[in-house]
Parts: sequence; structure tokens; C-alpha cells
Amino acid sequence: MNFKAKKFEEFLKKNNIECFQRETIKDELKTTVFRSVMEVEGQNLPTVIVTDISIYTIVRVQIAAKLLKDIDSEKLLTYLNKLNSEYKLFKYYVTETGDLCLDSCIVSTEDNFDVEIIYTSIDVILKHLIEHYPILMKHIWSIKK
Repeated sequence: MNFKAKKFEEFLKKNNIECFQRETIKDELKTTVFRSVMEVEGQNLPTVIVTDISIYTIVRVQIAAKLLKDIDSEKLLTYLNKLNSEYKLFKYYVTETGDLCLDSCIVSTEDNFDVEIIYTSIDVILKHLIEHYPILMKHIWSIKK
């Protein structure tokens, strides 16, 4: 397990946070993924924290799966670009498979890796989604083909 993953796991244990499952990936970056969900509007949104030996830690939330099949993608991307211009901590994007995701990339070295920043980022994202998820989904439903 990489240093950031160890530190994150220690934080979870110390704070009695039991909603994450750890998965160690056997790759050159010594990646460890912590999986959970964010419950928003009765939906369980898959959430991962990706740690490795690079300077990046990713917080990723899957907002909707296979979205582009029935959506006017140009209108959706225009709307997402508007949202992305309003928020600094995270960005919305659509994957190759049509999933709508939200990513936050936190940069740090081992020396200055701060688990509190990661957990605060998760909290900010959750508060944002609680407030904006219904608006986002209403907009998405309005641009269905």
C-alpha cells in the first residue's frame, strides 16, 4: 500500500469511518482505491478516492451512468462547461462510455499529504451535490432526445 493510502486508512480508523472498502491495485504507481457511495436524493452515487505514489489524489463521484445515449450531448456539455466555470474544487465531465462524473484532483507530495484536505473535499462535494443534484438532473431530463 502506498504512503497516502496508509495515512488515509489511519484517518478512517481513528475517526471510526467505516463506509470505505479498500482495493489495492498491483501497478507501477502502487495504486490504492477506496470505494464508497454518496447518498443524494435517494440515489447511491459511486464514489472513489484514488491514491498512488504520484502527486495526485483523485476524488471521483459517478453522477449518472450511460447518460449520452438519450441526451442532446451538445446541450449537456454546454451546461457542464457553465458549471465547471463556477466551481474550483471539482469538475464535471462525461466519460467515453457516457457516464457523468465529478472529479477533484488534490496535489501533494508525501511530505505534505493532508488527509483532512481530502476529507474536507469529500464533504464539500457532498454538500454541493445535495444542493445541486436535483437541479442538474432536472436539466438533464429537460434535454432528453
